[in-house]
Amino acid sequence: MDAARTRRWFLFALPAAGFAAELPGKGRILSSVARRYADPATEFPVTRLTDPAHNGFLPAPYNRAVARRSNFLLYSTDATGHMEAFRLDLKNGQSRQLTESVELDPASLTLVGDGTFYYVDGNRVLSAPLSHLRPREVYRIPEGFDPGTGFSVAEDGQYAAIVEKKGAHHRIQLIHTASGEATTLAEADEELRDPIPRPRRASVLYRRAGGVWLVNHDGAQNYRLKLADGETGPAEWSPDGRSVIYLNYPADPHQLHNLREFVPDTNEEKQIANTSQFVQFGMNADGSVFVGASGSKASPDVLLLVRSVRRELTLAEHRAKNASLVAPIFAPNSQRIFFQSDRDGKPAIYTMSVEKFVEETDGGR
Repeated sequence: MDAARTRRWFLFALPAAGFAAELPGKGRILSSVARRYADPATEFPVTRLTDPAHNGFLPAPYNRAVARRSNFLLYSTDATGHMEAFRLDLKNGQSRQLTESVELDPASLTLVGDGTFYYVDGNRVLSAPLSHLRPREVYRIPEGFDPGTGFSVAEDGQYAAIVEKKGAHHRIQLIHTASGEATTLAEADEELRDPIPRPRRASVLYRRAGGVWLVNHDGAQNYRLKLADGETGPAEWSPDGRSVIYLNYPADPHQLHNLREFVPDTNEEKQIANTSQFVQFGMNADGSVFVGASGSKASPDVLLLVRSVRRELTLAEHRAKNASLVAPIFAPNSQRIFFQSDRDGKPAIYTMSVEKFVEETDGGR
């Protein structure tokens, strides 16, 4: 490791010095609490970025948490006594408070470009520039409805998708972010969740009744995808929007959880690779490498899976009580991963360098 990088890691891993309370609320700076350690199983270096004395959460895995230049991370924590959004500088470990919320949904945070972020606060969808943090109300959930599970924004920022519910009734609203107008894409008297706009195409993926569904922006062609037999786990769009990548849990418990791919335009469906019982996954910017969280009680690990050779590399133990919490993701340049775990107390965010194992990408989506 060169001298400059050694100095960067030294500064990054300095212990907390409390709050640098230059501002009392929005704009407040929290000192670095980063702690670096060698993983007990692999001896690879891992850095815990947030304090496990407080709850710290990444956004939903399908929302963008890391800047395209991979220099900062969007996350939420209640370290100030109330759940708020923060921007964590990945060079010095400091966090800047971005919101003064009423009821922030931590999963809803997402970056559009590197200058604007969106989030759900109570019954409002808000956006704010990182430069001055003055929020704009994009949309307000109508009276009588509550927010459901899931909010995301298209990569170009023109549309957002949100789940609303009234009792058992659920609906997915497509919001035009410039005007605030909303169109109902799907509704049912059962849970709808996790809407994800399709990159470069006018449709939205979502979950319903254990299945994965696809609907056009005009509400037409709303149908369930014909995926492999067994239980369907997490599902996301490939970086180019051509296919849906998802985890399949076979009905036979002796069979391995496997990553699969479905192409909606051709109905082509195939296996990518078996896994070490992944229950969550992320992919790098060109879809060539996956990072997964194993649900195995014997080996509660975070692993890399290289698509071309279908081989895995164990990176570290996550030791989360619920492996679904781990939700690992790549930085856009594919040189770093991030994941969550409550191994040290409350949920905290961890990071590892994978530059020795994964080629650098140009920033991707």
